[in-house]
Amino acid sequence: MKEVINDEDLDPSSPKICFLSTFPPKECGIATFTQDLSSAMNREFNPKLKSRIIALNDDAHFYNYNRNVIMEINKDDIDDYINKAKEINQSKEIKLVCIQHEFGIFGGECGNHLIPFLELIEKPVVVTFHSILPNPNKIIKRIVKSLCDKSLAIVVMARTAIEILKNDYGIDENKLHFIPHGIPSVPFASQEAFKKRLHVENKIILSTFGFLNKGKGIEYMIRALPKLVEKYPNILYLIIGETHPVVRKEEGEKYRKELMREIEKLGLKNNVKFYNKYLTLQEIIECLLSTDIYVFTNLDKNQIVSGTLSYAMGCGRTIVSTPIIYAKEFLAKDRGVIVEEKNSELYAQKIDKILSNPELKKTIERNAYTYTRSMTWANVAIGYLKVFNKALKLKDEIIDKFPEIKLDHLVNMTDDFGMIQFANNTIPDLSSGYTIDDNSRALIATILHNKLFDSQISFALSNIYLKFIEHCQDETGNFRNNIENNNKIIDSHSDDSFGRAIWSLGYTINKSSDSEQIQKAESLLRKSLNILRKIKSPRAVAFSIVGLYHYNKKIPKDETVILIQNLADYLIECYKNECSEDWNWFEEIISYSNSKLPEALYLAYETTKNKKYLEIAEKSLNFLAELIFIDDKICLIGQNGWCKKNGKRAFFDQQPVDASSLVHTFLTAYSITNNEKYYEKAIFSFNWFFGKNHLNQIVYDETTGGCFDGLGEHSVNLNQGAESTICYLISRLYIEEVKRNKIKENLV
Repeated sequence: MKEVINDEDLDPSSPKICFLSTFPPKECGIATFTQDLSSAMNREFNPKLKSRIIALNDDAHFYNYNRNVIMEINKDDIDDYINKAKEINQSKEIKLVCIQHEFGIFGGECGNHLIPFLELIEKPVVVTFHSILPNPNKIIKRIVKSLCDKSLAIVVMARTAIEILKNDYGIDENKLHFIPHGIPSVPFASQEAFKKRLHVENKIILSTFGFLNKGKGIEYMIRALPKLVEKYPNILYLIIGETHPVVRKEEGEKYRKELMREIEKLGLKNNVKFYNKYLTLQEIIECLLSTDIYVFTNLDKNQIVSGTLSYAMGCGRTIVSTPIIYAKEFLAKDRGVIVEEKNSELYAQKIDKILSNPELKKTIERNAYTYTRSMTWANVAIGYLKVFNKALKLKDEIIDKFPEIKLDHLVNMTDDFGMIQFANNTIPDLSSGYTIDDNSRALIATILHNKLFDSQISFALSNIYLKFIEHCQDETGNFRNNIENNNKIIDSHSDDSFGRAIWSLGYTINKSSDSEQIQKAESLLRKSLNILRKIKSPRAVAFSIVGLYHYNKKIPKDETVILIQNLADYLIECYKNECSEDWNWFEEIISYSNSKLPEALYLAYETTKNKKYLEIAEKSLNFLAELIFIDDKICLIGQNGWCKKNGKRAFFDQQPVDASSLVHTFLTAYSITNNEKYYEKAIFSFNWFFGKNHLNQIVYDETTGGCFDGLGEHSVNLNQGAESTICYLISRLYIEEVKRNKIKENLV
C-alpha cells in the first residue's frame, strides 16, 4: 500500500504513535505489515494522532526510508536501544510506542536486546505479537513475560493466542486484545477477468505466495500434482515469491533448485511456474484474484498468524492449508479446508473434491470473503486506535475528514434507463428492476454533486434520474414506484415513494443550474399537488415538506407556504395524539428515516416562523437522539422489530438510510438555529459509516465508492445496493456543502 504522507502530517509538534519495527524498503513481512498499518492510521479521514516509524536496521544495511521514519535503531547494538529509549523519553510529541514483535528481528539471544529498551522507556508501550509459541522454553517465556509486564496492552492476531498467553505464560487477560491481521480492501470478483490479465485464460490456477524457505513444504504440493494433472491437464501451479533474504544469504537458491528438480522429475514443467521476485501489493492481489485454489503449505504447526493466508481469504479464495494454529481458527466453519502436512495424497484428494464441486467452491469463497470484512486495514486501524486511546486514556476521536467523493459505484449501478435497485455484492442485479425511491435519492445526490463540483458526469446522471421520474408519473400526477424495465411497469404506488419524488423535484428546482431541468421538475411537481393534499403517511408528509421548502426557496408562492403549513400542522396533530411524558414522537412506532419528521418541522419553522414547529422539532429530535446515541456509538433503530411505544426497541438490522437521515436532520437544525452542537451531532452520526457502530466496522467501501447494505448483529451485509450507496453519498455531499459554507462565513 502506498504510504499516505500529507504536509500537515509532517508537523513535528503533532502527537505521534511510533511503531518500532522493520520497515520497507527492507523486504520483510513485518515491515510490510507495519507500513500497511501505519498508512491506514494516517489516512486523511482518520484522527490527528499520527503514526511514525522507529526502524530496525541490520549492521550491514542502510535503507532509503520515506519521511515517516523519524528514528533508526541498529538491531544488534544494545547501546543504540538504550540511547534511543532516552531520546524517546525526552520527546514531547511521541505519546506511545507500539512494538511489532517477532523474535528474529531484534538482536541478542531470542531478541533480548529489546529488554533494556523496555526497562528504560517511560512512554506507554503496546506490543503486537506476530508469533506466540505454545509450551515455550525458559528463555522464550522470560522474554515474553518481560515484554508483557512492561506493556499497557498486548495485541494478538488470533483468538487462540489469547488462550496460549493466559495458560502457558500466565499473562493477565485484561491486557490482551484481539485485532486480526490486516488485508487490502478488494471487491469480491470471479477469477476469469484476472486470468486474462496474467495471460492464463483456460487454466485452473493453484497458487502459493511468500518468501521461500525449507519450512514452506511446497514439495508436498508438487508431489500431489501428477494425480491432479491426470484429471485436470490445464492445472497451473504458481509459486510466487523470492527466497527469504536470510536464507538466500546462507544457502543461496538451494531450496528453489530442489523444487525445480522435483518438477523436472515428475514431468510437470508445463504445470508449475515460478514468480521469483518480491511482488508489489497490486501484483499479489492480481495473482490471488486469478487463483482458483490457494494452497498454504507451511509445516510449522505452531504458526499463530499468516499474512499470506489472510490475503488469500480477503480476496475470497478457497484455501487448502496445513493445520497451523492460525488456519484451524480462521478456516473453520467452511471457510477453507485443512489437510495433514506432508501428505501429498490428501492434497490431491481435497483439491479434486473442490474442483469437481463448483457449488462447494463458491460457498467456501463467499464464506471466506464475508468473514474477512472486519480485517480490512481501515477496520484494523480502528481497532488499534481504540487500544491506543485506552492506553493513553483518551476519548475515541470523531473523524471529521472523510474520503474523497466518488461516483464510481453510482455509475456502476446506473444504465440509460435509471438506477438499478439491488446488487449482488457490487454487481448490479438487473432482475431487481428500478424504483422511484432510489432514483429520487439519486437525483438529489447528482444535483448537489454537480452544484459543488460542476461535474459533467453527475449532470448526465441527473438527467437520467429526472427522466425516470417523469416516466413513472401517471395521468393523475401520482408516481408508480416499482419499474421492471423500460416496457414493463409494475403498477404500485406508495405515499412514502411519492413523498421522496416531491422531495427530489423540489430540490432540483432549488439547486439545479440548468433551466431545462428546473422547468421539467416544476412541471412534474405542480402536476402532483392534487395528490399531495391527500397523503396521510407522516414520512410522506415530511419528505413532501422538504421538497416544498426547496421549491419555495427558488420560486416563492403563497400557495406553497400554505401547503407547507397545512402539512406541518398535520405532523403536529400526529405528535399531540401520540406523545406522552416518556414518548415524544409522532407515531406509536419509530421505524425508518425517523429524523425526517423533526427535520420537516425545522423547515416549516424556517418558512413560516411558527415557533410551535421549532418547539416540537427540538423535542422530538432530542428524544430520538437519546434512543440512538448510546455509549459513544450510533445505535440505529433496527428493522427487526423497530421501536414501539411501551415496548422494547430493536437494535438489528441497522440501515444506512437511517444514519443518512440523521446527518441531514442535524445539518438542517444547525443551519436554522446556528447551534454548533447540531453540526457536531451530524458529524458524529456520519461516523456510523466509519466504525462508530456496534461492530466497530467501516460500512463505506472506499474501493468502489459504494456502501454496504446494512449491519446485522454479527456481520455486515456485503451487498452494495442503490439505497445504501445513495444514502451515504447524499449525506457526504450535504456535509461537504455545509463545510464549504462554514469556510465562506469564516472568510467574510
